[in-house]
Amino acid sequence: MPYEPPTHTVERSLRATTGAKIIAGVDEVGRGAWAGPVTVCAAVTGLRRPPAGLTDSKLLTVKRRNALAEELLTWVTSHALGHASPEEIDDLGMTAALRLAAGRALEALPVRPDAVILDGKHDYLGSPWKVRTVIKGDQSCVAVAAASVIAKVQRDKMMAELGIDHADFAFADNAGYPSPVHKAALEERGPTPFHRLSWAYLDALPQWRHLKKARTWANGSAPAVEGQLGFDF
Repeated sequence: MPYEPPTHTVERSLRATTGAKIIAGVDEVGRGAWAGPVTVCAAVTGLRRPPAGLTDSKLLTVKRRNALAEELLTWVTSHALGHASPEEIDDLGMTAALRLAAGRALEALPVRPDAVILDGKHDYLGSPWKVRTVIKGDQSCVAVAAASVIAKVQRDKMMAELGIDHADFAFADNAGYPSPVHKAALEERGPTPFHRLSWAYLDALPQWRHLKKARTWANGSAPAVEGQLGFDF
């Protein structure tokens, strides 16, 4: 399906209106997975012409995405990854975990950015970062698209490595997201050390339900976790 290539329009606007010189694009992957970390990439690209075919990682084939990520690693001015573990997701909730992972990625950049373009409509970063949220920024903004591709490929590799000792779960194929193989393995074997234990999928697993962690984030309430997917056997 044809798509419009990303541009530097938002970055140019931020430069003109705020005086920002170093602008990082930020995107996450793993929000809706049942296992593994949530991963955030921060990428600084400047205003150079991006590699051909750059767009949201979800619109690319695996082969093209891997090839493009390889090219991006040397094309971007700088990039860094930040992760929040399944335990941190369980303890803090997804919004706070995203903030933690994104902060780790931004702090790991060699130069602190003056502004951040964040994919989506919700600013989960907040102060002290100067944030511009852009809906579908992973399709429309060069730096965010670059972050999207790098984050997806790097997390997929991480999940494949985590899955070596848990072959029945096929993490190399599903990256910790629900799939028939993943669901069948959960029914038979229960969650691995890499699973998120506060999530709703455990409600459908009577023999493993005792492992579920109560959600006691913030004020003791149990907020819904954005991006959770149900478990329908």
